[in-house]
Amino acid sequence: MQHIIDRFISYVTIDTESDPNSETTPSTKKQWDLANKLVEELKTIGLSDVSIDENAYIMATLPSNVNHHVPVIGFVSHFDTSPDFTGANVKPQIINDYDGKDIVLNAEENIILSPDYFDDLLLYKGQTLITTDGTTLLGADDKAGITEIVTAMEYLINHPEIKHGKIRIGFTPDEEIGRGAHKFDVEKFGADWAYTMDGSQVGELEYENFNAAGAKIKVKGKIVHPGYAKGKMVNSMYYASEFITVLPRLETPECTEGYEGFFHLHNIEGDVEETTLEYIIRDHDKDKFEARKALLEKVVFDLNTKYESEVFKIEIKDQYFNMKEKVEPVMHIVDIAEEAMKAVGVTPLIKAIRGGTDGSQLSYMGLPCPNIFAGGHNFHGRYEYVPVESMQKAVEVICKIAELTATKK
Repeated sequence: MQHIIDRFISYVTIDTESDPNSETTPSTKKQWDLANKLVEELKTIGLSDVSIDENAYIMATLPSNVNHHVPVIGFVSHFDTSPDFTGANVKPQIINDYDGKDIVLNAEENIILSPDYFDDLLLYKGQTLITTDGTTLLGADDKAGITEIVTAMEYLINHPEIKHGKIRIGFTPDEEIGRGAHKFDVEKFGADWAYTMDGSQVGELEYENFNAAGAKIKVKGKIVHPGYAKGKMVNSMYYASEFITVLPRLETPECTEGYEGFFHLHNIEGDVEETTLEYIIRDHDKDKFEARKALLEKVVFDLNTKYESEVFKIEIKDQYFNMKEKVEPVMHIVDIAEEAMKAVGVTPLIKAIRGGTDGSQLSYMGLPCPNIFAGGHNFHGRYEYVPVESMQKAVEVICKIAELTATKK
């Protein structure tokens, strides 16, 4: 347990926040700090073919230790953290033998992690939790996944009695801004299939995810001195607020669950002259996904018609699609993961991801890639935490998947 804690903390205390407004890969120079550290660590534990390319994509190999043909499998995680909340100066706190009560993250600012609000905490009573200090995110998304993969590879190297085929691992930048797989070299990776270690609660096993797009709406106004503005000023912020209220208010992240899709307004910037609205659009069902994009375009058209002017302009870009279409034809890869979980005492929770992973894009690039729990909760914010026991179980699952793949036909 202490080995996992030390490794995890060494990762999360390195700031790797990505930047959606950057055009480079990785999107921030500071991602190189952890990337270079990981390369050296992979070499140190004994992996071969360790490489990092000009875009900070890391790959390495654990060679097979059996003399018969075994499919090549991979494990993938990302090392960037979300720009939704700061990842600078992370100060992890370790809560031993959690008692099921409120956790004071920051007494000075009265920031409390409470099971009254986050009831999943009660699943981990008696366990060891790693939390934030309330001023940053933690970075378990997805440095928990990296910790688990590196630890599992180290364990397999040190326990050659566990039989396995060739295993490839890959660590990516910029997953949190939807670009984690954009420059991933699937041919170089050379796996028949892979698993992202990027889920949440212990037991999660997912092969369905949202179809995703981003929309940017620019609203034009006209600035005039307010003392002489009658009949002349056009306040773009008022027009933008009208656009917001036209969309269905209950089809938002805070009002939906399961397979329900949503529109999520995640950023507004504006003044009288121009306001920009940024939305993400999500739905598991492809037809409903297309209908959501069409609705945004219709609202723009209708409002421009109403005001007899091109006040609104919209740009929509697809980001990723539901991996279900690519994984269902090879469902044995999900079955192996499910069997591995049961073998190590984890109850599989097979459900759809209300989000996306590198695996969704990789599946469409020819590398079927379901998603497995990494153990963290409350990602992208100050209330993020991870039970160390969940990370331990993830390590066991990785090792068991490798073993089962080597023994099955």
